[in-house]
Amino acid sequence: MDGFQGLFHGWTWEENKLFELALAVVEEDNPNRWDVVSMMVGGRSAEEVEKHYKILLEDLRSIESGYMDHRLGEAHLCLPVEYTRSISWTEEDQKMLVRLDVN
Repeated sequence: MDGFQGLFHGWTWEENKLFELALAVVEEDNPNRWDVVSMMVGGRSAEEVEKHYKILLEDLRSIESGYMDHRLGEAHLCLPVEYTRSISWTEEDQKMLVRLDVN
């Protein structure tokens, strides 16, 4: 099992990436939001994606409150990003979106 699997709450990296992309394109006020996100992720039920979203929100609240160390100890897995400009999607992200065939 991948050492980072626990970070994803039992979801694979690809499932999490698809989940993130789905959240970015499916409106919060869509009454079928979790069904649509579920279809976009694939292999996960609407209930599973909604639960995963709630866990994500809890994790974010823990990080923002200082309760959880978002730096993962001394391991810095990400490079700092300057947020003064927008960040475009990678070619890999675009391929995933095309694969989802969202209309």
